[in-house]
Amino acid sequence: MDEAVDRYLAHLRVERGLLDATLEAYARDLREYVDWLSASGIARLSEVTEPTVLQHLGALQIRGLSRASQARHLAAVRGLHKFANAEGLAPSDPSEGVEATRGSRPLPHFLGIDDVDRLLAQPTSSTATGARDKAMLEVLYASGLRVSELVGLPLGGIDSMIGVVRVRGKGGKERIVPVGARAREALDVYLGGPRQKLLGTRHSSDLFVTPRGGHMTRQGFWKLLGRYARAAGIEQRVYPHTLRHSFATHLLERGADLRAVQAMLGHADIATTQIYTHVDRERLKAVIAKHPRA
Repeated sequence: MDEAVDRYLAHLRVERGLLDATLEAYARDLREYVDWLSASGIARLSEVTEPTVLQHLGALQIRGLSRASQARHLAAVRGLHKFANAEGLAPSDPSEGVEATRGSRPLPHFLGIDDVDRLLAQPTSSTATGARDKAMLEVLYASGLRVSELVGLPLGGIDSMIGVVRVRGKGGKERIVPVGARAREALDVYLGGPRQKLLGTRHSSDLFVTPRGGHMTRQGFWKLLGRYARAAGIEQRVYPHTLRHSFATHLLERGADLRAVQAMLGHADIATTQIYTHVDRERLKAVIAKHPRA
């Protein structure tokens, strides 16, 4: 994807004669877009669908970008996909029908508790990979980590005895997040033999490893998450961030303090966390609407 971005930027510079400042803005937006796609398990532009582009646009809104910045970002993304399609790098343009949104920011997509329970029940601890996958899913839902933080956890990043995860998040900021009993149990099972079975005679400082001896990648985790979601009968597409959203939403629904949730998510600005309170209010409205005198 990086090569496609470079080719598109060169096209803009030579064929359309865009100013350097505009090119720099496009380059920043497209690098960010490609990084987001990679974190979502998408390795090629040909794999992008219209819902993918829409979800990315929603992520920008959740971050609080101005409408002008969103429009510029979408223009860069649409230009890239149109170019990729014209150059034969992708069979279609998934952004063709996407328009900059108007109005309020969309609410984060999250799973209901029953869906989460079914999802987390899918991996079996009877195999080494199953034990690893179960531990990863349990930790992700129990902590609300970003997928990059999850796959990047070092072996010493989790203390299952006291139930905390030590995370180095955006900007190199470290935070400590508590995890519940089920996540600790899944970690104990995984660390009790399956992890070393995956490594064989090799050694690794990474917590979550593969049979090849390397650490689990974001793309690899995204794929296994999708596989388990389908096996659980979950109709909506499930991304790593879906479990992060579910973590925050379920905590706030049960009365958790907003500042505490902000700290666990690693949000610098509480306004970013407040989007989850809107989710809770919308669900309350839906419940009240069912009242016979509503």
